[in-house]
Amino acid sequence: MCAVDLTVILGPMKSGKSLELVSLLSPLQYTNVRHRVYQSARHVRDIGVVSRSGAALATVKTTSLAAALDEEVDVVGIDEVHMFTVEDMAVVRVLLQRGTRVVAAGIDLDHRGEMFAPVRALLELGPATVTYRRAVCDICRDFTAVYTQVLEHGEPMVRVLPPSTALPDDGTYTYEARCRDCAVLPATVTVPTQAFA
Repeated sequence: MCAVDLTVILGPMKSGKSLELVSLLSPLQYTNVRHRVYQSARHVRDIGVVSRSGAALATVKTTSLAAALDEEVDVVGIDEVHMFTVEDMAVVRVLLQRGTRVVAAGIDLDHRGEMFAPVRALLELGPATVTYRRAVCDICRDFTAVYTQVLEHGEPMVRVLPPSTALPDDGTYTYEARCRDCAVLPATVTVPTQAFA
């Protein structure tokens, strides 16, 4: 049986998260290790985990990770973890307590440049391994992109949506990898500098 642990892969769009998830989990198909990969039903761009290089994994589309509690598996993979809920991260906790190894991948920062609540809850579970991947910025081409720029009608979206809003990957919006200098984020409240004096 696989060692029980939690592995987390984070980064912006186009950073190779899916490729790493495929790399970690695809060898299991040649073993007797019971495994299942879940992907949010809100992710409709692909029918499974598909990296931009063409590597793929079959997935179960679901609206909740609670379905994983009904499976007898040794390893659970989760793609697009940011599209799930904080309650789903409680399911991950139960899986780990049961002795299930969990590998999760997703975008860490929302359209405001703040950490998705489900990702924060996942990190609070104390993963054994956290891999952070950067991407090539779609504007300046530097290999320093940490943000996923949301584009609405081809322009950076600066509307402020509620925190941790996971936007659909169904063609409504387009997305680019952007570095700190090229990202256009919604205005946020700034704390006066004298507050730290």
